Amino acid sequence: MSLMEIWIVWLVAAAILIIVEILSQMMWALCLAGGSMAAMVCALCGLDLTWQIVALAVAAIVVYVVCLPVFRRWHERTALREARTGMDALLGRRGIVTHEIRPGSIGRVRIDGDNWQAVAPGLEAPVRAGSEVSVTAYDSIILTVQPAPER
Repeated sequence: MSLMEIWIVWLVAAAILIIVEILSQMMWALCLAGGSMAAMVCALCGLDLTWQIVALAVAAIVVYVVCLPVFRRWHERTALREARTGMDALLGRRGIVTHEIRPGSIGRVRIDGDNWQAVAPGLEAPVRAGSEVSVTAYDSIILTVQPAPER
């Protein structure tokens, strides 16, 4: 195989590695796919195999360094979302008061289109309709909320 045709091998390797990445969601396959693309560019420029392998290694390391923080944040968000289900998924969520919550009585809060009964213990003043609240706990189907901090 001539030096000019080896770029096809690098392109096929990158495609296979991207498929492996999609199926396994392991970051190493994406890094090697990026390295394969860099090696392909070197092959198209006429550089010899040694430079192509060096480009593969350097590009794979660069892709790893660049993508690692992104994948960590994505994984942490996904893990948090998957870890809580049912009522636990409401903890920390924000909602809008639809019926005033008075001290010692039950009001109503809308979260994602669902309307929940809610109490706000420890407050001296009522929480007005339209106010934003944050869910801190629940008891059966009654949410415990507090006024949401400003974003």
